[in-house]
Amino acid sequence: MTETDTFRLRVIHQGWNTFGIATIRLPDGRAIDRALEHHGEAAAVLPYDAERRCVLLVRQERVGPLYWGDPELLPEVPAGGLDGKTPDATAIEEAFEEAGVRLVELEPVVHAYAMPTVSSERIWLYLAPYTSAARTGAGGGLAHEGEQMVVEEVSLGDLARLMSEGKLRDMKTLVLAQALQLRRPDLFGPGPVESTPSPA
Repeated sequence: MTETDTFRLRVIHQGWNTFGIATIRLPDGRAIDRALEHHGEAAAVLPYDAERRCVLLVRQERVGPLYWGDPELLPEVPAGGLDGKTPDATAIEEAFEEAGVRLVELEPVVHAYAMPTVSSERIWLYLAPYTSAARTGAGGGLAHEGEQMVVEEVSLGDLARLMSEGKLRDMKTLVLAQALQLRRPDLFGPGPVESTPSPA
């Protein structure tokens, strides 16, 4: 965090998340207070198999949807906090831990702010090609962190349908799916892979 003439932060709680009240100086000279939540930076990646026309996604319990009484396990891309690593290294590591796939090549999309009105989180987003031979791990996340993920390959036809029907409701996953569709529209015709859960 860098305090400047236009930004000051008073911390009211510090743990895994930091919560505080930020004082912001507006262009007209007025000062206003805004709540701020900070938990660091993150990286997320959408692995896609161009030959088999599918992507790898994971599902797990998430506190946000549960708050609203929504028990559905949202399909998501592998993602995690940087924890001192580079965004590239984090994306590769999370893809193996969560989806069991070894990625070699990353295609940067953007680094963006997840919710700039209240959170400092910025997240690096990537696409990454993979083949079935690269699925060398079990995936499922880290048990000691309470992760119990379901890994699944989803055909690009089904991914397009989820987007068009408003059923891809995790924001980072939606952005990456749309980025893939924009960059590789040729892949979104009928494909040879049906959506199936991973055997892991």
